[in-house]
Amino acid sequence: MTAEHPTIGDKDRLDVGGVRVRYRLAGDPTAPPIVMLHGIARSLEDWDGMFDRLANDYRVFSLDLPGFGLSERTGGAYSLRSLARFILAALDTVGEERPVHLMGNSLGGAIAMKISAAAPARARTLVLVNSAGFGHEIPLGLRLLGLGPLGPLMLKLKSRKSTYRGERGLFHDPKFVTEKRIQHALKVGKNPPHDGVLLSIASHLGSFRGVHPHWRRHLLKEVAAQHKPTLLVWGGTDRILPASNLESARHIFPHAEYHLFHECGHMPQIEKEEEFDALVREFLAREDDGGDPDGQ
Repeated sequence: MTAEHPTIGDKDRLDVGGVRVRYRLAGDPTAPPIVMLHGIARSLEDWDGMFDRLANDYRVFSLDLPGFGLSERTGGAYSLRSLARFILAALDTVGEERPVHLMGNSLGGAIAMKISAAAPARARTLVLVNSAGFGHEIPLGLRLLGLGPLGPLMLKLKSRKSTYRGERGLFHDPKFVTEKRIQHALKVGKNPPHDGVLLSIASHLGSFRGVHPHWRRHLLKEVAAQHKPTLLVWGGTDRILPASNLESARHIFPHAEYHLFHECGHMPQIEKEEEFDALVREFLAREDDGGDPDGQ
């Protein structure tokens, strides 16, 4: 990694092939690199707590996916492949060419797996947090987006009340639905490319009937065959992607480690931040020591 790439302690803008995206980059440039990927219609704020914790010991990179958060969008239709390629291009842009620890929540988990499938040498480990891809379920709101003109109409009906409901559905404990999160979600929803990008990626992933099986089966088979060090994490009361998906994930990735957080929703990295931090650090430490549980 070359010296001209700066350390960014706060949100800043990164030009990736002419698309400006908001990002954070911090930590010792020689430390093991971590990439954090958020879910559909979300932003890098979903990883802020863990970013600040892990940046003390790792080189940590997070970004608003193109078209989401407060980032610009790429041209053309959206897919897991196009998003994975974008993340790899973003890593090249900040000069990070080493294999990275990939952490993905929800859609971010599916993107992390796609990166591993498309560029195995770039992905060192996978931390999949309530990840998309392990079940056919799609939340009702996303399924309705595929029903002709109803989808765009739904996206126009943004209000504080609907935003609160959306945020509330992410957490087991309502205390995490703060005014700050509601205001940020309202701001993200007003990002000009947001609605079009959401419709594009939602149609790629599934329909009213659920997740399209073709991409899911192919991706899981390809990544499972890599036997890459993997940590599967789920919240036991997830209303978006049910915890029963963890059993499917364990069956598909029998080599993986796993953990279920009870009384926790769709974002364990927020709702169980301290416990999540300890769990992830233990997993990463073993891999950084060569995969030996005793670090020998």
